[in-house]
Amino acid sequence: MGNLLKVLTCTDLEQEPNFFLDFENAQPTEAERETWEEVDVVLKDALGILDELQSYKGAGQEIREAIQNPNDEVLQDQAWAAVVPLVGKLKKFYEFSQRLEAALHSLLRALTSETYDDPTQHLEREQALAKQFAEILHFTLRFDELKMTNPAIQNDFSYYRRTLSRMRINNVPAEGENEVNNELANRISLFYADATPMLKTLSDGTTKFVSENKNLPIENTTDVLSTMASVCKVMLETPEYRSRFSSEETVSFCLRVMVGVIILYDYVHPVGAFAKSSKIDMKGCIKVLRDQPPNSVEGLLNALRYTTKHLNDESTTKTIKSMLQ
Repeated sequence: MGNLLKVLTCTDLEQEPNFFLDFENAQPTEAERETWEEVDVVLKDALGILDELQSYKGAGQEIREAIQNPNDEVLQDQAWAAVVPLVGKLKKFYEFSQRLEAALHSLLRALTSETYDDPTQHLEREQALAKQFAEILHFTLRFDELKMTNPAIQNDFSYYRRTLSRMRINNVPAEGENEVNNELANRISLFYADATPMLKTLSDGTTKFVSENKNLPIENTTDVLSTMASVCKVMLETPEYRSRFSSEETVSFCLRVMVGVIILYDYVHPVGAFAKSSKIDMKGCIKVLRDQPPNSVEGLLNALRYTTKHLNDESTTKTIKSMLQ
C-alpha cells in the first residue's frame, strides 16, 4: 500500500532524464545480449506483419454477392474460398500479438531489475533493450492505425464465423475450420473488436506483468514508462540531441514512441498520465507534438484524444484538455 501511495502522490518532474538514447545505432552489450536476441526474433517479423496488414484488401465484394444471392452455391463457395486464407492472416496477426506480449515481458523484466538503481540508469546503460522497447511501441501504434482504417478485417471475420456455424448446423465439412476452432475464433474476435487491439495487448500485458511480480514495486514499471516518455521529449526539444538524428524518420519514430508510452502509462498507472501527480510532463509532450508540421502529427494527437483511458477524468486539468482540443 505504501508503494501505491508513493506512486499516487509523487510529483517529482524537476529531475528530467537528460541523455541521448541512440534509437538508430544502439547495440547490445554482453549483459543485454540474451534478452536482446530473444526479442529480436520477434521484432524481425514485425515489418512483415505490417506489410501484410497494409496490403489486406478483404473479401467485401465476394461476401456481398454471396449474401445477396443466398441460394447461389457457386457464389457461396467463392466467398468462402476468398475468406478462408484471409482468416489465416488474421490468425497470424493475433498469434503475433501473443509473441509481442511475451517479448514485452522479457524487456520489462530486464528494465525493472535491480541491476541499476533507477529507470534512467537502465535506459541509459541498456540502450539496445530501450531501443527494442521503443520498436515494440512504434509497431503497436502503426498496427492499430492500419487496423482502425480497415473495416474489412471485422467484416471478413464475422462472415467467417457466421458461415462456419451454419455449416456446423447443416453438418457440412468446412475446409478451414481446423485453421481456427471455435475457442480460438472467440479469442480472435475479441482481439479485433477492440479499436486498438495491439495497444490493448500491451497494456493488458504490462498490467499482468505488474500483478505477476508482486515483489516488484509498481513504480519500477511505471517509472520505466514515464522515463522513456521524458527521454523522447527531451531529445525532440533539444536541438543538440535532435541534430544527432541522421534521418527525419527518427524524429517521427521518437514522436510515435513518446505517444505510445504515454498511452501505456495511462492504462497501467493507477491515476493515469494526465493527473497532476503524473510523472509525465504532459504539457511539455503535447507542446512537442504541436511544434511539428500539423499534418505529420494529427494521427498521434488523435491517439492521445481517443485511445487513452484518463483524459476525460475530472483530475485532468483544463489546460491539458484544451491543448488537445
